[in-house]
Amino acid sequence: MMFAQRDKDQAKLDLISAESKADIDNWVAKYPADKKESAVMAALRIVQDQNAGFLTNELIDAIAEYLDMPAIAVYEVATFYSMYERDPVGKHKLCICTNISCMLCGSDEVVSHLEKKLGIKLGETTADGKFTLKEVECLGACVNAPMLQLGREYHEKLTPEKLDKLIDSLD
Repeated sequence: MMFAQRDKDQAKLDLISAESKADIDNWVAKYPADKKESAVMAALRIVQDQNAGFLTNELIDAIAEYLDMPAIAVYEVATFYSMYERDPVGKHKLCICTNISCMLCGSDEVVSHLEKKLGIKLGETTADGKFTLKEVECLGACVNAPMLQLGREYHEKLTPEKLDKLIDSLD
């Protein structure tokens, strides 16, 4: 019985690539030895990137095992923050801020323009899997609203012309 559980735990850990484990270990090293669960947000991002931009239950369980923390605690983080995806997303995930500052500066126009240009609504992915539109809360760039996040880059003071140029530049 003990061997079966150890094999099951190892199978979970095998879902995380060696490269991802090394990256997670770099984050774990930033915290006190008894606080490695503090690296959970970084671990989720790293494993999500490893898995084409989304997290499966099995990957979340593997992170819990790797960080030696209760799986429910990892699920709480993965389902609370909008940067973690539980379903497949397009190659380019456009996270559009619609919070108050962006709204007052025209995020409705940004959303409308992108929905029309891409033929999808917020929360959807284009049929070719190229783009996902996601509504998000404040991304902390209110001074340059309206804005969106694409990958790790912010695109600010958006206009329809800037949006067209951005979309057309993506492969």
